[in-house]
Amino acid sequence: MSSFVNQYDPLEQVIFKEGLRIKAIHLHKDLDLMVIILSNGKILRRTISQFKLLKKATKSQLNDYRLIGKGIGIHWPQLDEDLSLKGFLQEELSQV
Repeated sequence: MSSFVNQYDPLEQVIFKEGLRIKAIHLHKDLDLMVIILSNGKILRRTISQFKLLKKATKSQLNDYRLIGKGIGIHWPQLDEDLSLKGFLQEELSQV
């Protein structure tokens, strides 16, 4: 018998068990704005400047991103930067 216990924290339960995902992002460098659209229709807003590598990026570098893990993260290959849905949600909860 396995002693492995699947121990998701509450945010991971929402992400992995309920299927919450990033559906799209919109980046507006001139407005210092990142808009993250989630699969449940919610919208998260972040400033680009809060992320060191994104802040220094050109508009072209910013727009070269991939959703990874079926939408649980975002990867910028030119910048070698990754941001996670879990991190966005943690920040969102800390502001409440």
